Amino acid sequence: MKTILSHSDDEWRSLVLFGFYTGQRLGDLAALTWQNLDLNQKELRLVSRKTGRQIVIPLAAPLLQHIEQLPAGDDPKQPLHPRAFELAARHGRAGALSNQFGDILAAAGMIEARSHQAEEGKGKGRATRRAVSEISFHSLRHTNVSLLKNAGVSDAVAQDLVGHESAEVSRLYTHIDDKAKRAAVNKLPVIGEGRKAA
Repeated sequence: MKTILSHSDDEWRSLVLFGFYTGQRLGDLAALTWQNLDLNQKELRLVSRKTGRQIVIPLAAPLLQHIEQLPAGDDPKQPLHPRAFELAARHGRAGALSNQFGDILAAAGMIEARSHQAEEGKGKGRATRRAVSEISFHSLRHTNVSLLKNAGVSDAVAQDLVGHESAEVSRLYTHIDDKAKRAAVNKLPVIGEGRKAA
């Protein structure tokens, strides 16, 4: 994580921190505006683009501290990550952002650099098979869940925090209170200490 953060500019550093501490997908994080944050309740509220599920995540103390350092305007519809927001809105998906994160990973020496141009004669889009990297922005989602579970957080709380739709019946019968969720996110380790957003 420290290597990734050291190769990220301020906006990408912020996206990585949000990914690490919330376990949310890159497209959902790119779409965040200030109205998704309730700083009085110390919560992030969003609707998953993939599942349509409303997700409420208590903000881990290190993420809250980071958010308090972000430049904020008077418009609650202002994006938290303006370049990512614009790029995702322009393309209608997070593919270009995933490519940028791949470039960060390559610069950090964590994956092999690759071209983002479609090979001539090959199709584009989801129907075309693409090379899958073992590490991507989505890895932060896996990391979040793994760290929560390794810290003793129950499967139900971890599933609720990240917004997984699997185990549907379990979700319908499981009610997670705010106290349990807040205790869960506060078990995540502090990363990127000492750097401030510009």
